[in-house]
Amino acid sequence: MRVPLSWLREYVDVAADASPEDVLAALVTVGFEEEDVHRFDITGPVVVGQVVSLEGEPQSNGKTINWCQVDVGEANGGVRGIVCGAHNFVAGDKVIVTLPGAVLPGPFPIAARKTYGHVSDGMIASARELGLGDEHNGILVLSDLGIDAPVGTDAIALLGLDDVAVEINVTPDRGYAFSLRGVAREYSHATGAEFRDPAERDFAELQPGTGHVAIVDDQAPVRGRVGASEFVTRVVRGVDPSRPTPPWMIARLSLAGMRSLGVLIDITNYVMLELGQPLHGYDLDKLTGGITVRRARAGEKMTTLDGQERTLHVEDLLITDESGPIGLAGVMGGGTTEMSDTTTDVLIEAASFDPTTIARTARRHKLPSEASKRFERGVDPLIPFVAARRAADLMVELAGGTLTDEGGALFAEVFVGEIDLPAGFVEGLIGVDYTETEITGALTTIGAEVTAAEDGWTVIPPTWRPDLTDKWTLAEEVARIHGLDRIPSVLPTPPSGRGLTAHQQGRRRVANALASAGFVETPAFPFTTEAQNDLHGSATGEHLPSIRLANPLDGQAPFLRRSLVPGLLQTAHRNISRGLTDLAIFDTGAVFLPEAGTTYGTDEVPPLGERPSEETLAELNASIPPQNRFLAALLTGNATPRQPGRPAEAAGLSDALDAVRVIATAAGVEIDVVQSTRAALHPGRTGDLRVADRVVGYVGELHPAVTADADLPGRATVLEVDLDLVLSLAGERIVAASLSTFPAATQDVSLAVPIEVPAADVEAALAEGAGALLESVRLVDDYRGEGVPSGSKSLSFALRFRADDRTLTAAEASEAKLAGVAVAAERFGAALRD
Repeated sequence: MRVPLSWLREYVDVAADASPEDVLAALVTVGFEEEDVHRFDITGPVVVGQVVSLEGEPQSNGKTINWCQVDVGEANGGVRGIVCGAHNFVAGDKVIVTLPGAVLPGPFPIAARKTYGHVSDGMIASARELGLGDEHNGILVLSDLGIDAPVGTDAIALLGLDDVAVEINVTPDRGYAFSLRGVAREYSHATGAEFRDPAERDFAELQPGTGHVAIVDDQAPVRGRVGASEFVTRVVRGVDPSRPTPPWMIARLSLAGMRSLGVLIDITNYVMLELGQPLHGYDLDKLTGGITVRRARAGEKMTTLDGQERTLHVEDLLITDESGPIGLAGVMGGGTTEMSDTTTDVLIEAASFDPTTIARTARRHKLPSEASKRFERGVDPLIPFVAARRAADLMVELAGGTLTDEGGALFAEVFVGEIDLPAGFVEGLIGVDYTETEITGALTTIGAEVTAAEDGWTVIPPTWRPDLTDKWTLAEEVARIHGLDRIPSVLPTPPSGRGLTAHQQGRRRVANALASAGFVETPAFPFTTEAQNDLHGSATGEHLPSIRLANPLDGQAPFLRRSLVPGLLQTAHRNISRGLTDLAIFDTGAVFLPEAGTTYGTDEVPPLGERPSEETLAELNASIPPQNRFLAALLTGNATPRQPGRPAEAAGLSDALDAVRVIATAAGVEIDVVQSTRAALHPGRTGDLRVADRVVGYVGELHPAVTADADLPGRATVLEVDLDLVLSLAGERIVAASLSTFPAATQDVSLAVPIEVPAADVEAALAEGAGALLESVRLVDDYRGEGVPSGSKSLSFALRFRADDRTLTAAEASEAKLAGVAVAAERFGAALRD
């Protein structure tokens, strides 16, 4: 909200020497954020001049310029010669002259310069050059503005160009501050300065008359709230739309961020900024019959003031007459009844609309407006009568109209509920020892009615504060009015025994381990397509149920993910397209695994402002699909870059398996890899990850078709694990194994086995047969060639034996080894090779 200081001073006593920064500092103390200071960026000398003479001089380029003699007053050098290309003035007119040394917005410095064969000693200015609007059809003639000032008068002060505006950020719960009335009241709260309410008028003079009463026919209220609760109209006849808007009004509107659009529209905008009540003016002669407020019909269309034809939604609230829609209520008027240069009679509308309806309409049509910004935050329901009369008075004063007894009023009784404020509640919540006088004084200051009760007070908030709904918001107001700096800054002492859960610690430990191993964490959005869910969310690529969002951020990816891999593929593609081709990335996050035949979600939304019951919370939790936390990683490009004397090494399956080992160590489990197949992975280069015979994930190389579809060059390897499941299998505690002080005995063994037997199964058989003395077994060679029977392969393992209580002999190690070989021979027909 931009607040011109000259305007602010009309309603509150701002010190004459108060700077814009002083005003902002005061408003900050009552909870507003300062944004900026706005000025016209114009410096003098800029004065009133009178054209003594002008001579038209045709030029070789086809233009005709005027060589003018302009009297700017003895103090400013008397008569000056000025070249001007405009032709909308004559000798005797008083104009605005910018003399050498002046700087206009741009910045555009003014200097005496030679042009068209003359030395132009200054410039005659237009409204746009002065920053007073976009009008540039000619220079600014003061008689057109109804001004007759002496020659040599300072034009900056005359036109209000010396004014300045402060800009504050208004939070959504304080819509009343989108008005000079609201900001002036807050400045009064901050400084104690006297506040003069512009809405205080005799109710008798606010009565709108008869003959134009609107009808509200809302057959489908949103959340049970009728679209319009008040609708006030007044009629002003005989207006002259060609009259100029006074410079002071143009200056204030400009500083407030609004363009001058003609005196009639400027008046409605001015009153909206002044009182916070959006207004709309209709050309009365263009209205057909009476006004009805209703919801749109299916397929109905209308053209708004911006010239756009809009297809309406059945929830949109319309202003209509017998011809059809003439306005989107609270958002924008229609083009068929707008005020124009031919308007003589005006119907002024001031209404109260349902905030939810207006907010949805503005967002649905992507049509935010100054009016909707105020309506959706809540407008004082007592202000429409005042605003309609204020606009009518200005049209009489500035546009030459006549206020009639015509009009109408549709209004409902305004009821503001009482709020019980217990004694001691404010002090207990805020942590400041306020006195009873301070509490009641603060609430009275903001306009509330405070009545003493047995154990505290009963408070009725003012009508312009719909955000005050309970004792907590009242306590906040007390703290705000008496200064937030009184609230002590005390760090709470955490109770003992709290901290991260075992699962939280495990997730952090795994993520930190992967990051230490060289992987980069790249969180992605949890949205994807149904096809990606089917491909990466199941082993076979079969269709699985997915959760579809009702209002997705991206219409092409409306489903919640069943796997983290699609997000990693997008991240990899984005990085590769920017030249980062060697990637080792991972992500941890929730995946959504709905069960077939189960309906998720609910249409029952609990009311705000109160804690849902345990039954309601249970129903909400039951409407949410299972959300396990997964971990996935992707490798592509080179694991080791090219170096002097050493070629680059491409990332592959072995690097992904190393990452699996890192995860297993950090999680405190043993993860086995068992060969398998998946639709998205390369046949023969895929493995299931198992912990205690339970599948917890998979690892493998992406299928070439999947890699190509993701626009990834070369090969890519992925792994994905159900991290929650892995950590649950690890248990809550990880016990470190004791270290033996006795030396190890190492032996190797080579076994010939059928080629289809997995090496992991042979390794497991050796470990089972060797018994407790075997400390580790590791596959070191897989040979298939000369010397090995056809249909077989030779697997070589490195075995390490150790006892906790003695040094093993070679015979003990050999005996354990042969026991393992015996088990492998029994299960797979393994033969010991020399």
